[in-house]
Amino acid sequence: MKILLLDKNHPLITEQLLAKNFVLEEDFTSSYDEVCHKIENYDGIIIRSRIPLDKNFLEKGKNLKFIARVGAGMENIDIPVAEQLGIQLINSPEGNRDSVAEHVVGMLLILMNRLFIASNEVKNGIWKREENRGDELLGKTVGLIGYGNMGKATAKRFSGFGCKVVFHDILPGLADEYASQVSLEELQQSADVVSLHIPLTSETHYLIDEKFISGMKKDFYFVNTARGKNVETKYLVDALKSEKIKGACLDVLEYEKASFENLETENEDLKYLLESEKTIITPHIAGWTHQSKEKLAQVIVDKIVQSFVS
Repeated sequence: MKILLLDKNHPLITEQLLAKNFVLEEDFTSSYDEVCHKIENYDGIIIRSRIPLDKNFLEKGKNLKFIARVGAGMENIDIPVAEQLGIQLINSPEGNRDSVAEHVVGMLLILMNRLFIASNEVKNGIWKREENRGDELLGKTVGLIGYGNMGKATAKRFSGFGCKVVFHDILPGLADEYASQVSLEELQQSADVVSLHIPLTSETHYLIDEKFISGMKKDFYFVNTARGKNVETKYLVDALKSEKIKGACLDVLEYEKASFENLETENEDLKYLLESEKTIITPHIAGWTHQSKEKLAQVIVDKIVQSFVS
């Protein structure tokens, strides 16, 4: 089988697939049109986020048997068309679930305990104690929206902090020793912290909007390591200003490019988020640890080998 690698990933992908007699070609620079022109020559593609695999692209890939995304989200692939064409879709959420879970807890601890603020103050000769009094996780109810690989790993961490963890998911029967499954309305009634662990689909686009926020019974902390467009930013900003949202930890932003490589929009809402003491913002790196880079790649290789090596 001939496989095209469109993004740079851990070298173990190349090493292990070559050892299994796959033929590999790398192309990290060609444009969408250039790749479309040659895609019919390949049986498989391994991607991250550089090029969108839309209907036009997939129909030109007449010999494609699989698309493997090194990561969790699949929104840059036209999934219905791929399924209609019989192309197997492979991703690797198992590879960075631990990284995401630790990032969620880490951001929240920094925010709730004013660690970044207090550290910067001391480094600048300012010694404030009462003003930097923190807020404990112990005893709080954490509401997770989405309970796949990321949600489950996150629930496990929060349970270790003495939190009650509840979650909402569209699939039934997912409760385990770390979290209880509830309706979205029940989550809104009880949660002190809301954390997103969902893909970006037509149903989850702007899931966090004015209606959701106003439906929350308590003032709450908000965490998003999922996708920026799960959140309608202007209402997030309004809620931070009104203190309905006590603070926000954002690894993803509505204004990111589809490739996640940088921001494509500047506006007053973004300016507020970047300047506010109530926010912790990171550049879409929750799933990016040294360990997850290797684990993501290994999961992809294992799934390709399992499906296509007899």
